[in-house]
Amino acid sequence: MKTISTVLSMIIAFSLSLNAFSLGKLGEFKFEKVNQNVWIMHGPVMEPNKENEGFMNNPSFVEGEHGLIMIDPGGNYNVGKKIFAELKKVTDKPVIAILNTHKHGDHWFAGKAILEHYPKADSYAHPNMIKVVKEGGADLWYGILERLSGNLKGTKPYPYPNKTVNGGNTLTFDGQIFKIHHPKRAHTDTDILIEHVNSKTLWLGDNLMKNRLGGMDGSSSVYGNIELLENIINQKDGYGKYNLYVPGHGPSGKMHETIDPFLNYFKIILKYAKEAYDNDMESYEIKPKAVKELKDYYDWDAFDGQVGKHLMRAFSEVELKDI
Repeated sequence: MKTISTVLSMIIAFSLSLNAFSLGKLGEFKFEKVNQNVWIMHGPVMEPNKENEGFMNNPSFVEGEHGLIMIDPGGNYNVGKKIFAELKKVTDKPVIAILNTHKHGDHWFAGKAILEHYPKADSYAHPNMIKVVKEGGADLWYGILERLSGNLKGTKPYPYPNKTVNGGNTLTFDGQIFKIHHPKRAHTDTDILIEHVNSKTLWLGDNLMKNRLGGMDGSSSVYGNIELLENIINQKDGYGKYNLYVPGHGPSGKMHETIDPFLNYFKIILKYAKEAYDNDMESYEIKPKAVKELKDYYDWDAFDGQVGKHLMRAFSEVELKDI
C-alpha cells in the first residue's frame, strides 16, 4: 500500500510539473505566500521579450475568507491564462476584485484571463489611468508589447477597469482592508500605491523597481519619484511602516533593502542633471561621469538603454524648475 501511495504521489507531482508555468532557462513561476495571506509570483527581472513571453511583473493576490483580491495580474492574455492556472493550484476561492497600479499594459492586460472566469469581479484603477488607456494608451502598450514579445494574441478586447479609486480611499473586500495612495506625479500620473492594512504590505507599482530600470514618459517625474520614496521611508503623507514592500518589478522585501537602491539611483541621476544644467552642459555630456558613479547598477536590466533617457528626463525637470 505504501508503495502504491508513493507511486501515486510521484505521478501527481509529475503531472503538476508538466503543467507548470515554465519559461525555459528562466525557470518555473508560481505563487508563494510571502506575508500572512499575501501571495506573489515574482516575474523575470527583464524587459518583455519572446523568451519571457511578455511576463515580467509581480502578479499578487490577497486571500480573504471567501475570495481573492488580485493586484496587477500581468502583461497579456496568454500569460494571464498561465498565471490563473498557478493561482488555481493554490486555492479554489474566486477572484472578487482586481486592483491595477497604473496605465502600463505589462501590469493589467492579463486581467482579461481572470475576468473571463470571474466576470462579476470589479476591476479598480485611478481615474487618470482609465482615461489614458481608453484614449489610446492601451493601443500604445499593445503595440510595444507585441513588438517585443510577439505574444499579445487574444488580449483584445482590453480588460478596462470598470471602477475608479482615488488617493485617500479605503476599500474593503471580504474583511480585507486596502488604503489607496495617489502620488500626483511619480512613475506616471496614473499611479496608485496599495496598502493592505491587515498584513502591512505596500504595493508600489513601478514607482519602485529592483534589478531593472523602466522607461519614463511625459507624465513621469524624477523629482516626484524621489519625493514619494522618501515620504514612504520617513512615514510621511499617510504612509506607515510595513512588513513587506512590493516593487512593480524585482524581489519584494523589507524597507531599506527594497527601496534604497532605486531611490539612490534617481538621486544620482538628479545630481548630475543639476550639474549639467548649472554648467551649461547637455545631459549627454554629463552621462559618462554619471555612469561612472552608477557602477552598482551596471547589471540591472535595461541600464544601458535607460540611463541616458533618465538623465534627459531629470535635466528637463531641473530646467523647468529654474524657469
